[in-house]
Amino acid sequence: MQNALIAGILVSIACGVIGSLIVINKMTFIAGGVAHGAYGGIGIAFFLGASPLLGAAGFAVAIGLLIAFISGQNRDRIDSVIGAIWAFGMAVGIIFVDLSPGYNADLMSYLFGSILAVSTEDLIFMGILDAIFIAFALLFYTQICAFCFDSEFAKLRGVNVNFLYYLMSALIALCVVSTIRVVGLILVIALLSIPPYIAEKFSPNLAIMMVLSAILSAIFISCGLMLSYYFDLTSGAAIIAVATVVFFVVEFCKRG
Repeated sequence: MQNALIAGILVSIACGVIGSLIVINKMTFIAGGVAHGAYGGIGIAFFLGASPLLGAAGFAVAIGLLIAFISGQNRDRIDSVIGAIWAFGMAVGIIFVDLSPGYNADLMSYLFGSILAVSTEDLIFMGILDAIFIAFALLFYTQICAFCFDSEFAKLRGVNVNFLYYLMSALIALCVVSTIRVVGLILVIALLSIPPYIAEKFSPNLAIMMVLSAILSAIFISCGLMLSYYFDLTSGAAIIAVATVVFFVVEFCKRG
């Protein structure tokens, strides 16, 4: 349970920083493609006897950069390309899992999440990624704001937009991987998009949005973890259920 709570805080930081960039730049579908495509890396890692998280990280970053390259060349059909990459990653993962000797029950935790099964190694991995995300936000905050709200203006100001876009795509891929252990790759996109979406409605700037999104993520994860503990529910599903209920309440109140 201690590891679960620490993991919840670490993932909340990642969701706050990177999730806000996903929502602001309307990259939700890209993040979804990366999340499902990462299953290919998990399958290959199981087949080779390597760390599933490291396998997912390498595969996800490769997919993220590929999507960034294709979308940079032509955005007209990017949805079809992401769909194909999404399906390819899942197919590769399933094939390599089938080829792996025996059956590993832990594989299901990567699909649906298992925050109670988070290990110390997973926490170290998440902590390192959080440090990278925070450093990225602090070092490139001005450029990020310019890129997010007016990329053409950012180019005129001398911002290397292409580099920033590729770097952001790689970090989104890593954020997806760090979140998989908490809610699973099937539900990861909800945790990356719902808290930032809610935070955006109450934030005057990107920095406040990131902080508020991280706080909301921590609340959702804590409440979902308590529900899963007391009612013997799947932790990932309970977390997303809490986030979704709050999402609809906020939407209803805002529209009312």
